[in-house]
Amino acid sequence: MKSRKIKVLVIDDSALIRAVMKEIIDREKDLECVGAAPDPLVAREMIKSLDPDVLTLDVEMPKMDGLDFLERLMRLRPMPVLMVSTLTELGSDITFRALELGAVDFVSKPKLDIARGMEEYAIQITDKIRAAAQAQVRKTAATRAPEKLSASAILHSFAPRLFSTEKIVVIGASTGGTEAIKEILTNLPADAPGVMVTQHMPEHFTKSFADRLNTLCRISVKEAEHNERVLPGHAYIAPGHSHLLLGRSGTNYMTRLDQGDLVNRHRPSVDVLFRSAANVAGPNALGIILTGMGKDGVQGMLEMKKAGAHTIAQDEASCVVFGMPKEAISAGGVSEVLPLKKIAYRTVEYLESRGQRNTRV
Repeated sequence: MKSRKIKVLVIDDSALIRAVMKEIIDREKDLECVGAAPDPLVAREMIKSLDPDVLTLDVEMPKMDGLDFLERLMRLRPMPVLMVSTLTELGSDITFRALELGAVDFVSKPKLDIARGMEEYAIQITDKIRAAAQAQVRKTAATRAPEKLSASAILHSFAPRLFSTEKIVVIGASTGGTEAIKEILTNLPADAPGVMVTQHMPEHFTKSFADRLNTLCRISVKEAEHNERVLPGHAYIAPGHSHLLLGRSGTNYMTRLDQGDLVNRHRPSVDVLFRSAANVAGPNALGIILTGMGKDGVQGMLEMKKAGAHTIAQDEASCVVFGMPKEAISAGGVSEVLPLKKIAYRTVEYLESRGQRNTRV
């Protein structure tokens, strides 16, 4: 039986962008651009008549701002939305506001030579449309291209040699992860152990994401730099250009950045972070895998569990996309499955049961 195509409605005031987006979408066997609207008012009527599965939405448009439209849409007729806009890079606060309002993900338009640049973004755009369709309508998305590399491309696995009992928390996420990470970090106490986070996110956004979290959390949050000590009460966000790894200098945990090959089609990769935690911290690590499409982090989490770490997966009901957590559970790498709102509490509870939230300074 032939499967139904994912119906996409493009909303953008640029005729060029609408044409390019339609071409990119329609050449995929499982996607179909059912319409293209120049503004939200036209889009509103097209949504009623065409019943699309996914919207792509610009921010800066005539007649009604994209964020205003998104807010109304999510209140009156919730559906998957992928933000595609230059402003998502020039104004990252706008991007995070869109995600807070319910957008599934975002893609930045190229600044120069838009038609050619959009072609270069074609794989990213179509992958994220598929993820968005899965996120909201709970259907199985099209299979992604085979993963050619594993974390071994960046870091070989080895048995941890423990030099301290200091705890470390590592978190990995993809689609829908920015809000999930915010939920966890804002609920951690100021004396929590060091936290390292890999969220699939482009370069230039990760610093803004970290800065935004830093204003909301009791712990300090920053974009990770190479070779800095991982301190209690601090969280380190992987920069969009590099893999983030846990290293060690003597008894101190250290950050390591690596600009090597993509792993599971990502840099930064969750698998790389998790494997480094298994190697360096072993049973002193606690791993958390959150909402996201694909399998990045699955092998690394299994390695963490085998090294004695406690591992937590976000449950299906609270995920935007139950991809990465589902695969990690199926692989046997998860110690327990929890709703998002319980993960921070359980993290603190588990660490205290092990005799340490963190006593080192």
